[in-house]
Amino acid sequence: MFHLNYRMFRKLASEVCLLAWLAGFALPAAASETSATDFIDQAFNEQPQAKTLWLTADLRAQISRDLNYDFHQMRVRYWRSGARSAWILEEVGKEQPITLGVVIDGDAIDELRVLAYRESRGGEIQQGYFTRQFHGAVLEGEGRKARLSNSIDGITGATLSVRAAQKVAKLALFLHAHTQQNG
Repeated sequence: MFHLNYRMFRKLASEVCLLAWLAGFALPAAASETSATDFIDQAFNEQPQAKTLWLTADLRAQISRDLNYDFHQMRVRYWRSGARSAWILEEVGKEQPITLGVVIDGDAIDELRVLAYRESRGGEIQQGYFTRQFHGAVLEGEGRKARLSNSIDGITGATLSVRAAQKVAKLALFLHAHTQQNG
């Protein structure tokens, strides 16, 4: 008999939401949500090339080792034009997945935007005063010491949402660098 524990349920629920989003199914939307299409259109002056990065076991191990992040997805879709890329990634805050869009230009974050916030509290991370802190951030250090160059101020009552945004920002920078080096 198959037993589904809480952690497995959360992971499965997050993946179902992401798959539904990738397939274009409508999910319940908050008034402040930005569609993925709008985010991508606003991130580029020209039509970007949609790409898929397959995450091999070695790459997932490197993410785990360098970012201390157990990222279990098999593939990630991203958009690229020259040295500019856009990533739409999800990370669970306290209980619900938070969908974030990250635009990277060169090696630095140009924009981080919350596309869908589903938690009951901590929604302040959607505000410009919070997301602007990521502008210009690069990934510094190597191995377990990899961190964002910008100091990100927390928000009282939104600690897990802030951490989720930081994890996604670091992951997007890492994946961007990987795709720039490996095509």
